[in-house]
Amino acid sequence: MASLVTGASGFLGGHLAETLAAAGEEVFVLVRQTSAMPHLAQLPVKPVIGDLTDLDSLKRAVGQVSRIFHCAACSTDWAPRKTYYAANVTGTQNLLQAALSAPRLDRFVHVSTTDVYGYPTIPGDETQPTVDAGLPYNQTKRLGELAVWAAHRDHGLPVTIIRPATIYGPRGKDFTVEIAALLRARLMATIDSGEARGGFVYVCNVVDAMLQVSRSEAAIGQAYNIADGTNATWDEYLAAYAAGLGYPKPWLDLSFENAMRLARVFEGVHKALHLPGRPLLTRHATYLLGLDQEFPTAKARREFGFEPKISLEEGIARSIAWIRHSKV
Repeated sequence: MASLVTGASGFLGGHLAETLAAAGEEVFVLVRQTSAMPHLAQLPVKPVIGDLTDLDSLKRAVGQVSRIFHCAACSTDWAPRKTYYAANVTGTQNLLQAALSAPRLDRFVHVSTTDVYGYPTIPGDETQPTVDAGLPYNQTKRLGELAVWAAHRDHGLPVTIIRPATIYGPRGKDFTVEIAALLRARLMATIDSGEARGGFVYVCNVVDAMLQVSRSEAAIGQAYNIADGTNATWDEYLAAYAAGLGYPKPWLDLSFENAMRLARVFEGVHKALHLPGRPLLTRHATYLLGLDQEFPTAKARREFGFEPKISLEEGIARSIAWIRHSKV
């Protein structure tokens, strides 16, 4: 079986490509000429030089595949809106257009996010509507989803959407590398004592879910929340990382209201002064750290047998081992 993976130079897509190749499957990866993929260098993947903005390259990439796994996205909490839109909306629309011309396609698996629900105070299941919360990541991932649904509704494209919550693991930037860096610098803060559940899901558990839905006929036209269901809080997650790395636990703690006020100030200063990098705190990060992210996964468990194999303890241990080995 031949598969195309977008975003293979990144976190989730890279792990997925590794897993597919290790299983002996034929794997095409969409890469830019300048993409660095040391994690795939020794694997028999087949690079297709192209870009989500180049429709001709996308049509070449999908020509021989029966499955498309669309992992590529701008998922940071701080970037220009045009960057989010180009990756999460236009890029998805282009890939869908190319997919409609793929002669062997059986499934288009689109990686979305629980952020599309608009950061509710009480996380719900897949029946709750998606909501524009006014943040560019949430907005553009939601628009990307709408494009996927339109391709399914209007053209019969066999799609499945997964909505992971907080993905962590080796090579993960946001919830692995940056967490370690902030703990080391003693700049990691908790919100409301870190009592919110993080909705953590180990990257290989997400990969397993993607492979399972790609084989399930019942999953066509469906969306699924994906999380490990550990009910772990941010305080527990950060304490485990700090202990494993030999760093002190976070000492900074903010109320949700004060964190949101600070985030608006930091974002405003960054925009006004055109500062490089990202603000120390953003509204997006405040939502994720301060609100419950443990979205229900009963539908995934019921309909295609999703069962996380890697526990939180093992996932954090693997992440810490990778951090130490990579010296990031």
